[in-house]
Amino acid sequence: MNKKITTENLFDLNETIAGEYLGGFKYPWEALAGIKELILELGSHLPEESFEKRGDDIWIAKSATVFESAYIKGPCIIGENTEVRHCAFIRGSALVGNDCVVGNSTELKNVILFNHVQVPHYNYVGDSILGAYAHMGAGSITSNVKSDKTLVVIKDGSERIETGIKKVGAFLGDHVEIGCGSVLNPGSVIGRGSGVYPLSSVRGVVPENSIYKDRGEIIDKV
Repeated sequence: MNKKITTENLFDLNETIAGEYLGGFKYPWEALAGIKELILELGSHLPEESFEKRGDDIWIAKSATVFESAYIKGPCIIGENTEVRHCAFIRGSALVGNDCVVGNSTELKNVILFNHVQVPHYNYVGDSILGAYAHMGAGSITSNVKSDKTLVVIKDGSERIETGIKKVGAFLGDHVEIGCGSVLNPGSVIGRGSGVYPLSSVRGVVPENSIYKDRGEIIDKV
């Protein structure tokens, strides 16, 4: 087992209502297949004093701000004090935590965003899990399908972990910062507290508390 990329090592599970669910998986990509059913289960038990149901299987916190131009398809949960901005496109199976920002023209699909996540400007996040306080700079995206359409493999140096899944995006640990215009290739795992330089193309595993400059240069944070 590669402990660097386990669910418990990447995330503070107290920072999401999906914590109990995620705690049942050794690796985070194992949780992707059940996100839709998880949202349906959680949504049916959300407190009516805090959440209202809008449309089919869409639960939005009363304290959240959702722009009229945003598109939201269920199942979806939008947490408390979260802001869903102009022309956001939520395609379904999106669990968005508290105090998050889903920004202008940002697209979400089959994702879990922990509390305090910001995807504020022209981001695509699909088949991915973003830990608490993770931030994706403008135009940065998760690529979730390989060009040859084969199953995604997580690569950490010479180690290869077969996911058995065709669609796998990225997994950002708590407090990760992704620079503007970066592409996180299928199966990218960014450890807690790490940062990625703008305009990067990231593959494989970036250790926690590191700075990704390019494929050949990953340094420790000072």
